[in-house]
Amino acid sequence: MVVPELRPWRAARPHVVRAAGAVRPRLARAARAARPRLTRLARATTPQLTRRPKTWQYTAGAATAGLALAAGVVTAAGPWDSTGQRTAERDRAVALERTGGADHGSSGAAAASGGKPRPAPSAASVLTALAGTAPGGVKAAPRGKALADALGPLLDDPALGTRRGAAVVDLTTGERLYGAGAGTALTPASTTKIATAVAALAALGPDHRLTTRTALESDTGELVLVGGGDPTLTARARARAGGLASLRTLAEKTAAALKKRGVREVTLSYDTTLFAGTEMHPIGVNENLARVTALMADEARTNDSTSGTARRAEDPAADAARAFAGFLKAHGIKTSAPGPSKATARSTTLATVSSPPLSALVERMLTNSDNDLAEALARHTALASGQRADFDGVSAALTARLKQLGLPVQGAVFHDGSGLDRTDRITADLLTALLAKAADPARPELRPVLTGLPIAGFTGTLSSRYADGAAGLVRAKTGTLSGVNTLAGTVATPDGRLLAFAFLAHGTDSAEAAQRALDRAATSLAPQPSS
Repeated sequence: MVVPELRPWRAARPHVVRAAGAVRPRLARAARAARPRLTRLARATTPQLTRRPKTWQYTAGAATAGLALAAGVVTAAGPWDSTGQRTAERDRAVALERTGGADHGSSGAAAASGGKPRPAPSAASVLTALAGTAPGGVKAAPRGKALADALGPLLDDPALGTRRGAAVVDLTTGERLYGAGAGTALTPASTTKIATAVAALAALGPDHRLTTRTALESDTGELVLVGGGDPTLTARARARAGGLASLRTLAEKTAAALKKRGVREVTLSYDTTLFAGTEMHPIGVNENLARVTALMADEARTNDSTSGTARRAEDPAADAARAFAGFLKAHGIKTSAPGPSKATARSTTLATVSSPPLSALVERMLTNSDNDLAEALARHTALASGQRADFDGVSAALTARLKQLGLPVQGAVFHDGSGLDRTDRITADLLTALLAKAADPARPELRPVLTGLPIAGFTGTLSSRYADGAAGLVRAKTGTLSGVNTLAGTVATPDGRLLAFAFLAHGTDSAEAAQRALDRAATSLAPQPSS
């Protein structure tokens, strides 16, 4: 699978960030104006969120800076303001004008006019207001026979190969609106990550954090760097850490603890025993992911990238331990060359660093299609489910967790957490059921599955897709393997509905042509300007 993310997970486009303040009140107004049944649904969600004021509730929407479908209004508003304007596309139009925008830069033409910032332009309307508020109005997304008539020819496109599965569900009612081969289990590619995300959140909770620590063996004086299964642990300078657990910070805290004990020299070891089994994914050495190990820094990338493909260190754990030794040395602690070991129950923990909450990790995994994080979260799910943290344990744990949630797992087979394994199998029915479960007001802990989906034309693996049409309306997880193309996500409609869809295509000849065909199918679910 080669679906490189085009931006760091926390670096939403500047115009999106600047628009956050304006978007939030508009979403609130849209929620209040939504149909009574949707308002009741939103009210049913709010008390549960109020009773659980956890960190994840505030981070769940942060990655998309206000454009995410927030938990309280996820099924009531969508990315619309109170007049029915598509806020996402309007903000995008401002940015693409590049004549000052909301940034009001003080250089260039602005400087030539005495240093005063130029006024921001007004974006042209990219979608007319809702029917009754402006001439023309908006056509609602098709339903019933109209939906089948719209989708059928699009899904019959030869670009979608020889076998297909498709399903569309109304998340506000649970009604299935369309199905064609929806119960046929097909290779899901990276849409597997939706299942991994739901299972991990259900097993661990959205506030769970992955902790890396150092332990001192009291009898031998050996210092052990204990991997906590956090592939986002970073060795980069703190200014670039971006809220991730820092190996440099761990070294500083460990050095301070050692000095308090009068220790200036240690034998350094590293412990990767949290995960079990082979470290090599069945696809072998590949730039899409590192060896699956409980200890690595920056996903073992050998360049400065933070997402997408990259050459990886041959031994991620040893590489991270060597970097840690260098950081200790900078703080006055001399170490031996690090080697593998295991911290004993007699050891004393000296220092710890922890990842962002699981809610944020899930968002990163989905937005960036992060394979390393997917495999790590799948193993943590296995551990939380009493399974061995290897590929077999992942298979058993993911299936069991989804079954416990009452999801249709018939035909589903998981051999990994990322979807890189071609023997994985998922149905379109299961994918839409996963999205429906994430939108369920009774399961607010699963909401990061929705907020983490890439936004068409804006974030993650959809940044360069949907240049027109449904940009800002479609949120979806992509999947690409040789001969396999998939897309599963949500579409907001102007009448306050949220649709979930899943399209799987096998036997495709051209990934680009298949992606365009899938995008057209998803766009057909979005509202269109009246003619």
